[in-house]
Amino acid sequence: MNERYSRQELFAPIGEEGQQKIAKKHVLVIGAGALGTGNAEALVRAGVGKITIVDRDYVEWSNLQRQQLYSEADAKEHIPKAIAAKRRLEEVNSDVVIDAIVGDVTAQELEELISERKPDLLIDATDNFDTRMIINDAAYKYHIPWIYGACVGSYGISYAFIPGKSPCFHCLLETVPAGGLTCDTAGIISPAVQMVVAYQVAEALKILVEDWSSLRNKLVSFDLWKNQHAAIRVDQVKKEDCPTCGAHPSYPYLSYDQQTKTAVLCGRNSVQIRPAGQRHYDLQELAELFAKQGLRVDANPYLVSVSLGEQRLVVFQDGRALIHGTKDIQEAKTIYYRYLG
Repeated sequence: MNERYSRQELFAPIGEEGQQKIAKKHVLVIGAGALGTGNAEALVRAGVGKITIVDRDYVEWSNLQRQQLYSEADAKEHIPKAIAAKRRLEEVNSDVVIDAIVGDVTAQELEELISERKPDLLIDATDNFDTRMIINDAAYKYHIPWIYGACVGSYGISYAFIPGKSPCFHCLLETVPAGGLTCDTAGIISPAVQMVVAYQVAEALKILVEDWSSLRNKLVSFDLWKNQHAAIRVDQVKKEDCPTCGAHPSYPYLSYDQQTKTAVLCGRNSVQIRPAGQRHYDLQELAELFAKQGLRVDANPYLVSVSLGEQRLVVFQDGRALIHGTKDIQEAKTIYYRYLG
């Protein structure tokens, strides 16, 4: 180990042995927004061996207030978050392997990622409960720890799930406040993000050095503006008939999401559409085709964006598209099939 980790090695619970363990571990970060960028940067600076970042979106101006890896240039050029994060993280620590995936985290994709890349830890940095349920089922099916995190306004919450030891997210649903608030409806302040990141990364480091006895084992929540903090033991909520961690698990969300082709993005006036079959677009040809139709086109190596009056169509290489300016799924489908067939 070199001098860059010397202060971390001086911390007795990690030490040189723990640092060596960290360097051999692979963390899969699902989502590259505020929590994802915070977790990824902290773990890369800590010297984790490999980080895989998956995200379906691209950088926008409203992200820059709290998503710490991104720049104004990323927002101007509509760079996919996973790609922008990879570029910055490689500047932070060139010894860490950074793998960036621009795509949606569905049940099928997550199982393939786990089977092929064999991560040691999953970090939840998503913005919706459906994806968390998929993460939960996959983590318990493949016996991989995962760390939940969420924040909105000045509020945050986090918990580390350990398959075989702790109750799962499905069990905790009655304890975790779902609510209807999102960053787009209630806003968010960056200290709330950083606090959740701190809780997630602290538990992540304990898991990566295999110090299982030091895990918090409590669901922690806080409101920084109201000066409130709570830590609750949730062992008792584990259910024997739970479809994910019970005696006879069926992992329902690993089959459910494979049928989902459209989704209204959390708190946004946008719809995502995934094609039913495999597609792969030549983005340059697609941009030229749109331009010939007299449409205003912006493109980069990762996506093509087309202005359609009050709506905007953004197409990725895999055929996935975002239709901005509507929450109406049928309207979004009409736009998708009109321009992409």
